[in-house]
Amino acid sequence: MTFNDDFTPNMPGPMISLAQAAAADGPLLLAVARQSSTVRATRRHRHARGQLLGATTGLLSVDAGSSRWVVPATHAVWIPPNVPHGLRSHGPFAGWSLYVAAPACAELPNEPCVLAVSGLMREAVARAASWTGNALDAPQIRLAGVILDEIRSSPQVALGLPMPQDARLLKITQALSDRPDDGRRLEEWADWAGIASRTLTRRFVAETGFTFTEWRQRVRLLKALELLASGRQVTAIALDLGYDNASAFIAMFRRVFGATPRRYEALMC
Repeated sequence: MTFNDDFTPNMPGPMISLAQAAAADGPLLLAVARQSSTVRATRRHRHARGQLLGATTGLLSVDAGSSRWVVPATHAVWIPPNVPHGLRSHGPFAGWSLYVAAPACAELPNEPCVLAVSGLMREAVARAASWTGNALDAPQIRLAGVILDEIRSSPQVALGLPMPQDARLLKITQALSDRPDDGRRLEEWADWAGIASRTLTRRFVAETGFTFTEWRQRVRLLKALELLASGRQVTAIALDLGYDNASAFIAMFRRVFGATPRRYEALMC
């Protein structure tokens, strides 16, 4: 089988078809792991099952319902049944999707949201992604219950970075999500996108709640979370993301997240 929904898997293991994800009947829970070495994008679509989308590598732009975010690999996005959604990766992607039968979604969040993902959730989903067949046996049903409990109890976090609706601003934010280290000045970005600098400044705040400078700093920090999780050193992360030195990066990280990078990493474990 092939999967043509959010990302096409190109790694070993069971595949889930678009029809399975869209079907209202079938197993309580379906899971798949996937990876892509190139940027992938999907148009808005919907399916009858709820979906939890998580990543281990790569920032994601997720468009779900009336929400649009940039989400780091350390978290996951919950999308309730029948909510239109689309997404785009920024750079290579590796991650997973979990599809939950609609009746089991009654006690899960009823709006799209960003969730913190526990180590237990990641391990349980990895096990579920190895299942084959069209029915769950008793041990699999018990593990599915654990996964549902984890979704239900996982804290919702305001970590996703809002994306603008204006096509010119969206072009800029997608480019910055692809390359958070791009150091072009606001005026250069405005010329590149075909928008007046003053208009860019005004509309950025109106559509995202952040100034252009704040948005760019935050997308760098979201990328930093992924790099921290991969074990990369703080100084290397700072230089990779365009900071002049590690001290400037650490100060900005602490101002936004309330802890130093390594302290935040320890709290996330």
